[in-house]
Amino acid sequence: MEYSHRYHAYPTEEVAEGLQRHLNVHRQLYNHVRWDYTNSPEDDKPSEYDQNNKLPEWKRKWSVFAELHSKAAQATVARFHRNLSNLRKKKEKGYNVGRLKRQSPTDYRSVTYNQSGFDLDEKRGRERYAYVRFSKIGWVKIRYHRPIPDNATVKEVTFKKETTGEWFVSFGLETNEADLPEKSDVESLGAANSVGIDLGILNYIHTSDGTTVDWLDLEDKYERLRREQRKLSRREKGSNNYEKQRYEVAKIKRHIRRKVLDYQHKLTMWLVREYDAVFVEDLDVKGMLEKSHNARNKQDAAWRQFITLLEYKAELYGTHVVQVEARGTTKECARCGVETSKPIWVREHSCPSCGFECDRDANAAMNVLQRGFSELGLGWPEDTPVETALPTDIHSVSAKRVVETGSLRA
Repeated sequence: MEYSHRYHAYPTEEVAEGLQRHLNVHRQLYNHVRWDYTNSPEDDKPSEYDQNNKLPEWKRKWSVFAELHSKAAQATVARFHRNLSNLRKKKEKGYNVGRLKRQSPTDYRSVTYNQSGFDLDEKRGRERYAYVRFSKIGWVKIRYHRPIPDNATVKEVTFKKETTGEWFVSFGLETNEADLPEKSDVESLGAANSVGIDLGILNYIHTSDGTTVDWLDLEDKYERLRREQRKLSRREKGSNNYEKQRYEVAKIKRHIRRKVLDYQHKLTMWLVREYDAVFVEDLDVKGMLEKSHNARNKQDAAWRQFITLLEYKAELYGTHVVQVEARGTTKECARCGVETSKPIWVREHSCPSCGFECDRDANAAMNVLQRGFSELGLGWPEDTPVETALPTDIHSVSAKRVVETGSLRA
């Protein structure tokens, strides 16, 4: 299993200059790889292997490339071909795509050291700090808020400069399947240790056992962002004042992304620790954003990111995570299965066939739970909320409580 840990970095002024210089040289290398590929004959385009073999020649011809560590240079070549492969896949799916563009300094912001060219010293720094050495650059101090797990192997290290000017270091980790906790037997799953999740509109999530978690309130942050963006629009592009204001806008955007990610980390951690199986809707997020008049709120929700976090944490904690078909979970009655269309403003489910009544999102969450059991080849458990009647005292958790405590049980 592959995953990553990310840390805030605090390079000295001298080392920061080295990081910036290497970042710029890697950008030049990436653009040269692109130029070499573009100007090759259509019937004889170089592969990643071919261009890696050209690196020694390029280093002799252009001394600036000789400053780069060999593995980092190879990772830059691999980056171009990975982007090229992603472009081909989009084209095969019918997307109208062009060619890979030349990278500007604002576009190219990270460098990866693959397999070698870096060292981690966990003992050199004070508590909660460590140091990472990048070959031909130097030692970089990082805020080591969570140690690398003992059973994880560091496969690569990436340093990145954000648009705010902050530096970050990410470790690409790999853990053998044998070292991961064993998941519980699917035959032992029941409603008590499993949960269905409806990703909602009024609430961020609604669980099949009656817990709702509120949306993260970011309106004040967006109001500030709108003010700062209006100021930016009045600045002359390219001036010092424009750059200062662009930095302010970038800081606010970064703060919003961090708030959402932190919120999701806490929610997903609670779910994988609390339940043996978590069932969630397989949403077409791109389609929802394109069609919905409420697209910004759905983008704030970052549901695809939420599901990705849930899946990788489930592997680390031995929890089953199953994505189920999302279509019809709101219309279908969780008790009898009869579909009833209802407008978005109708928040109660009332089945005309069996008379089952409950909250609209609670009904959807129970359908997700039921479909999850079907995906695992299990029957509908008798101890579900549908059979025992949904509790009327639905437990609601505020977003503020999640953010402040980091737990839904505190």
